Amino acid sequence: MTKILITGSTGLIGRHLSAALRDRGDEVVGLTRSESVAGQTTRQWDPSASSLDPAIVSGFDVVVHLAGENIGEGRWTRAKKDRISQSRLNSTRILSEALARAEGPPQLLISASAVGYYGDRGEELLTEKSAPGSGFLAELAVEWENAAGPAREGGITVIHPRIGPVLTTRGGALAKMLPPFRLGLGGVAGSGEQYMSWIALDDAVASLCHLVDRGRDLAGPVNVVAPTPVTNREFTHALGGVIRRPTAIPLPAVAARLMLGEMADELLLAGQRVSSERLQASGFRFRFPQLESALRHVIETSG
Repeated sequence: MTKILITGSTGLIGRHLSAALRDRGDEVVGLTRSESVAGQTTRQWDPSASSLDPAIVSGFDVVVHLAGENIGEGRWTRAKKDRISQSRLNSTRILSEALARAEGPPQLLISASAVGYYGDRGEELLTEKSAPGSGFLAELAVEWENAAGPAREGGITVIHPRIGPVLTTRGGALAKMLPPFRLGLGGVAGSGEQYMSWIALDDAVASLCHLVDRGRDLAGPVNVVAPTPVTNREFTHALGGVIRRPTAIPLPAVAARLMLGEMADELLLAGQRVSSERLQASGFRFRFPQLESALRHVIETSG
């Protein structure tokens, strides 16, 4: 049995990861803002504080850090971008510092990152060795990963799962796309040639469980995406096919920018064609490597 501490345990991935780890027999504790969370054993912290008591995070084998402001909720005002940044950078810094000072530090810190690290890169196949891109999300991802420096310097193995858009009807991009698509109002966004490196929720959770077990051999970044990135056009047609709706109404780039502002360029019109070769080489096997079967699964099992 592994003793695991999870920040962001009330979030979309965190809830499912906590349940999966408990189901297989691990001891799971959530590090949360609230004193208590239904169905979870918790310890309390304030991720916006200037420091964290090392005693709170001592005694765990693995720490999984998933906490952070939702980047897809609300328009990216200056205040929103500040919250997105500080919720990641400050929480990672104080957590890493506390782990480095803990009497019983973990062997492994799994500190989340994102494929936004690579920026908008066209058709280039991106691996963990690829340079970071430009833009708000790319620059944030670099700082986010660097914020775990105190844990690395303290001798803790640190791994950064660079997670792609997670397919689920319970949140994220797919949940927002489904209502208009079901009304027959969906279509290609922008040129439609931008790549999307996606992953089904079940595989995202399973990959994090795999990193809990194998992460000591995988220090550094690991791309957590399905092995078959697709263009926006391919994604649009696959989703329309699964829900049996036409996808003939395009969303021009100018309209996307009017609706979403800067977020449109970073989340909808930018593309990353990301390789999952390192994750697969470590022994991970995807349950849903192909987009159509992944979409069918998450939509048919929703609710």
